[in-house]
Amino acid sequence: MAKQEEKKAAKPAVKDEKTAKAAPAQKDAAEEKEKAAARNYHVAKRPDGKWQVKFAGGEKAIKLFGTQAEAIAYAKKLAVNQEGSVSIHKKDGKLRKQKY
Repeated sequence: MAKQEEKKAAKPAVKDEKTAKAAPAQKDAAEEKEKAAARNYHVAKRPDGKWQVKFAGGEKAIKLFGTQAEAIAYAKKLAVNQEGSVSIHKKDGKLRKQKY
């Protein structure tokens, strides 16, 4: 009877190992989705008149430019390298074009 109890105790441990192996794979997939979502770059005008490129939801600008065209070119380059997208804002802050 003690052998049966040992077998029962050993079986859940195997299931836990399988679950433990599957869990990191699920976490990796979730992390990749988060990274892809975070790779959205915004081009917007600052109060001081310069154009900035920054991450979606980010506080600090990645880089500042004198013209919107320069900022768009830089943001496109970043988006291509990081497999992201670009959202462009008008002077008034409204979206001009999304998913560039």
